[in-house]
Amino acid sequence: MEQLWFTALLNRLLAGPVTALLRMLHIQPEHPQTPIPNSAAMEVLVLFFLVTLFLLVRSRLSVDQPGALQHIFEGLHGFITDQSQEIIGHHSEGFTPFLVALGLFILTCNLIGLIPGFESPTAVPVVPLGCALVAFFYYNTAGLKHAGIAYFKHFMGPFWWLAPIMVPIEIVSHLARVLSLTVRLYANMFAGDMVTMVFFSLVPVGVPILFLGLHIGVSFLQAYIFVLLTTVYLAGAVAEEH
Repeated sequence: MEQLWFTALLNRLLAGPVTALLRMLHIQPEHPQTPIPNSAAMEVLVLFFLVTLFLLVRSRLSVDQPGALQHIFEGLHGFITDQSQEIIGHHSEGFTPFLVALGLFILTCNLIGLIPGFESPTAVPVVPLGCALVAFFYYNTAGLKHAGIAYFKHFMGPFWWLAPIMVPIEIVSHLARVLSLTVRLYANMFAGDMVTMVFFSLVPVGVPILFLGLHIGVSFLQAYIFVLLTTVYLAGAVAEEH
């Protein structure tokens, strides 16, 4: 795959250390001179952008004269908080920072491909898989933190004698969540990128604008669905039995 200019820059600066780190982990890079793929480079760029954005918002926080950027983030925070309270309950506020960060990361990864010279890392399977694994470990860790060892009762079913049947089913069900989150995000973003590229190559003026608008809509929708499903999984993990 052809390197993007930012990927080439990272490889020029960090190829040696990254290759050495991979070999320490017993991973042999296919191309030692260019071990950083486009998807990883785009994730790094998204990370830098979001950190810069968060610092900018933090530096401009004001009670008396809030700016437009502060209003946007307050609206996003309120939206995620209200949704979490409806799904999880009154003790959901602690999950808001993770859900907001997850949603913004996925949304930015989805949209960055619209900028010439960049591509959407979520159109590569490993990136949605990474996001799905982060969500998987987070909600299970939250469940363990909330209920302790009793969290594993969620896997055993309502009666102890059903445990031999329910435990394998629940394990497969939870692992299927990782697959579902990964495939849904990857398939939609990959398809969106391909459709946009095809129409740009066939009809370079006018018509592709419609598909760019569709791509933006899909980007927002997929980020929202990912966050919504993660919230639902969190609700199941920290649910209190009555």
